[in-house]
Amino acid sequence: MKRIQQYAVVVTLDSETAYPDLFVSDDGKQVTYGDTEQNLPDNPERFDQCSYVLGKEGFSSGRLYYEVQVRGKTKWDLGVIRESSNRKGDIKPSPDKGHWSVSLSNETEYKALDSPRVSLSLKQAPQKVGVFVDYEEGVVSFYDAEARSHIYSFTGQSFIERIYPLFSPCFNDGGKNSAPLIITPVHL
Repeated sequence: MKRIQQYAVVVTLDSETAYPDLFVSDDGKQVTYGDTEQNLPDNPERFDQCSYVLGKEGFSSGRLYYEVQVRGKTKWDLGVIRESSNRKGDIKPSPDKGHWSVSLSNETEYKALDSPRVSLSLKQAPQKVGVFVDYEEGVVSFYDAEARSHIYSFTGQSFIERIYPLFSPCFNDGGKNSAPLIITPVHL
């Protein structure tokens, strides 16, 4: 993990891309799902049907790593997305659509949103997820940052354009999933 964590980058959320029901903190480090839709301009960068928000920082080379606190969440989706990926309408995440992510649903069901989907059997629920990308090698890997264990890797990918960190706190679910996703500093 220390070898991977040395590629830590600063990531802040881009509120211009946020689905209208998502609330991004002023410092750009937290996102929550609200019960009321904000009246926001429907710019081309904004997701209009899926509860996603991107990081402001895009990457087109090198290696990067960041960590996201998922403590208290019953559902979430984290990963990276290709700059040209569709942001309008219903999105079915998969690598062939330029979307590399893992998700939690129903409190205990972890999946890699690969083609086909891959169910993940984790020894414990991660409280903080690390996302590592090696652009040139075509690898996107996910880690339980506190247990220092590997969750899943997409390998043999071909990145040909800028990619962005992707976050979804998912729906509030009557308050059961109200905890925010928080981009946290990486501690070596």
